[in-house]
Amino acid sequence: MKDIAYVIGVDYGTDSVRSVLVNAHNGEEISSSVYYYPRWQKGLHCIPSENQFRQHPLDYVEGLENTIKECISKAGADVAPHVKGISIDTTGSTPIAVDRTGTPLGLLPEFSENPNAMFVLWKDHTAVGEAAEINEHATKFDTNYLQYVGGIYSSEWFWAKLLHVLRVDEQVRNACFSWVEHCDWIPFLLTGGNDVMQLKRSVCAAGHKSLWAAEFGGLPPNNFFSSLDPLLDGFTDRLFKDAYPSDQAAGNLSQEWADRLGLSTDVLVGVGAFDAHMGAVGGQIEPYHLSKVMGTSTCDMLVAPIAEVEDKLVNGICGQVPGSVIPAMMGLEAGQSAFGDTYAWFKRLLIWPLEQLLSQSQVISAETAAALMQEVSDKIIPELTKQAEQLPLSENDAFAIDWFNGRRTPDANQLLKGAILGLGLGSDAPRVFRALVEATCFGAKSIVDRFEAQGVPVKGLIGLGGVARKSPFIMQMMADVMNMPIRIHKSEQTCAIGAAMFAATVAGVYDKVEDAMEAMGQGFDAEYFPDSTRAALYASRYKQYKAHGKAIENLVPTAKLQVTDKQEEVVR
Repeated sequence: MKDIAYVIGVDYGTDSVRSVLVNAHNGEEISSSVYYYPRWQKGLHCIPSENQFRQHPLDYVEGLENTIKECISKAGADVAPHVKGISIDTTGSTPIAVDRTGTPLGLLPEFSENPNAMFVLWKDHTAVGEAAEINEHATKFDTNYLQYVGGIYSSEWFWAKLLHVLRVDEQVRNACFSWVEHCDWIPFLLTGGNDVMQLKRSVCAAGHKSLWAAEFGGLPPNNFFSSLDPLLDGFTDRLFKDAYPSDQAAGNLSQEWADRLGLSTDVLVGVGAFDAHMGAVGGQIEPYHLSKVMGTSTCDMLVAPIAEVEDKLVNGICGQVPGSVIPAMMGLEAGQSAFGDTYAWFKRLLIWPLEQLLSQSQVISAETAAALMQEVSDKIIPELTKQAEQLPLSENDAFAIDWFNGRRTPDANQLLKGAILGLGLGSDAPRVFRALVEATCFGAKSIVDRFEAQGVPVKGLIGLGGVARKSPFIMQMMADVMNMPIRIHKSEQTCAIGAAMFAATVAGVYDKVEDAMEAMGQGFDAEYFPDSTRAALYASRYKQYKAHGKAIENLVPTAKLQVTDKQEEVVR
């Protein structure tokens, strides 16, 4: 009989953190727990109109402790001695300024309310100017330091955010010893780290967001950064040279955290990674199948044998890094800056009158107004979906461009804006909603087109995440637009389950994560196939989408982050 072995996967999302307790031998979910960040829910440290989105480290710490303890409590006290490993994933790039001990500045009393001392969330776009400078600066060097991140650096990433924070906040600048990704800090916290120079950085975050590459011997040299801005002089010496795949241990659970969680210090803590990377593993990714984690944004992962793709550098994506998803394979990342966020924006737009006027009503009580508001809020997207599904498809329908939070890929440009075109007096809410859904599907197709145009075939689609499981309407349209089937993974928590698979590998239950995937994977429970008639119509409309998108780009000339001839040549 196999020894009893449980593992814990922790998945940090934009709004909440979820932990799952899993049987390491068969992937059975024993218990789970979700914690919504209280400070984030209040909108603290965020200015949406300025694209500033920050999260307090206490939201993360409290969520970590609460969810793991609740998982153990639900499962029963006899489970705790058999927990062998913990692994975590987070949104990314979501870095923070830390002191020499690795303590986030936001946890220090003098910085407890300073937004620049908080985690800079993945969708924070305050560093657009810095990203543009990095892209221009990179053209001055014989080595193309952007070649492994798609040739264009994004404001959503590590260095742009660091430079922006150093520039705008002298107090943080003087106290900041180093800059750490969320996915690297949580394992450091759990293992009792007190020296940031000993913190193990993940190859996932390092390669896709920090310009780390084995070919460079680590990070680009100091003079690349110091000549960009003297504020960055010497920073590489306070960061890292080595990066680690997530099948390796960051260390053992510290005594402090063992006591807090009711676990043993024998528990191994894995090196962290970004949510979509571990989510792709939880969703049983296959070579050349695009694993699409669809939530507020999308993150699209593809893995392929290193020998088959190492000489192909795909321009305009979020990088390709050996071992960033599955240790023995090349991991390629792309994605959309807004997916579910686009639908949420439209919902907020439609519901605004109720939010503003119901509370002033002289007809109904405040209690009834609140209940009505909640009922409408819950029903609005399902009803829009129901009515949009019934609309006939026409080449002359309204169009939308899906850049409501800028464009992540292909060709990062966070200054771009979304658009809705072709409206008339008959353009009602379901028709506009349908155009928005179509636009997000067209944005997904542009990613597939970029992979295929540059020599990396996409042989299939795997849908993961809340939108994939909850909206047959959107998934059927995705299959029609892509003109290929899309399988939907059975698990509702692929990111957390992926983290659990890595925890099982780190703990030695499996020799490699592929074995954990096979044993612990839950399989697929739905598949959508393209309709040939609709696919043909969408192919025609997609050409118009591309033309409209080019026109929108031309209306915002300052938004263009040009890829120079030299970069293009190296990327090819």
